[in-house]
Order: sequence, then structure tokens, then C-alpha cells
Amino acid sequence: AKGGWEYFSGSFYYKSSAAKTWQESRDAYLQKGADLVIVNSKEEQDFIIKFKNEMWIGLTDSETEGTWKWVDGTPLNESYCNSGEPNGGKVENCLEIRYFDSENSWNDLSCSNSRNWICELKDYNSPSKTTRQKTNNDKYIADTIEIFPKTT
Repeated sequence: AKGGWEYFSGSFYYKSSAAKTWQESRDAYLQKGADLVIVNSKEEQDFIIKFKNEMWIGLTDSETEGTWKWVDGTPLNESYCNSGEPNGGKVENCLEIRYFDSENSWNDLSCSNSRNWICELKDYNSPSKTTRQKTNNDKYIADTIEIFPKTT
């Protein structure tokens, strides 16, 4: 896909080539309508570990220790944490993909560490996974893969 975005099952995904803290990773694409990835299924987990890179995902327990929530505020239902993880207590409040050779690839880490990241942009305007069209707010979702508003 153009610009490094890859389409999978109703969302576009972007894997960064730069390393940032967890919050900097979020901030990098929030203004463009994307956020750190929220893993909703085994298929999505399998898709993101194929990038074979240590990278931030959109899960944190920084609000309440031990209560992991996604960046959209929803609670963690299905975990893909590696054996013994999360294990960092109050000093490791963000999750990364680390053990990408295993389906259970997640590891907790201090949010101030620098990692690559993977963000997700939901294709809410696509009636099916194959139909792509212009949205009302002048964002193009994919035949041209101009995902973000055009600047004049």
C-alpha cells in the first residue's frame, strides 16, 4: 500500500520506522485519525506479529495498576502476553510486541522506553472489506490510498 499503510480486515495499519516513547507514538498519528493498534482477534494478532519487530501496541495500565485498557478505553478481554508477562508492576505500564516468534508475544515495558509502533486506522466508511470510497470529510480511503485530508 502507498505510504507504508497495509490494509487488513477493515483497518489500515502503519508500522513505524522510527522509535518513540509510547505517548509520542500515539501522538504521531492521532491528528490523522489513527491510534496505536487495538488487537480484537487472533487473526489481527497473527497479522501484526508478522512484522517481526518490537513495537508499541495500544494497551496500558497507567490509569490503574493491573487494569489493562486499550487506547479507546475498552478493557482487555483477550491477552496475548508472553509467559510470566506482564511482570513490571508500577514501572512498566505499556505493552509492546516483543516475542514475535510466538502468538503470545506481548511484554510490558516502561512507557518512556523508545520503540517502533504500529497504528491502526479503522475504515468505518467501507461497507465491505473490498469496497473503498471517498468519505464525507474529504479523506480518501484507498483506491488512491490517500488516507489523510488533502492540503491545499
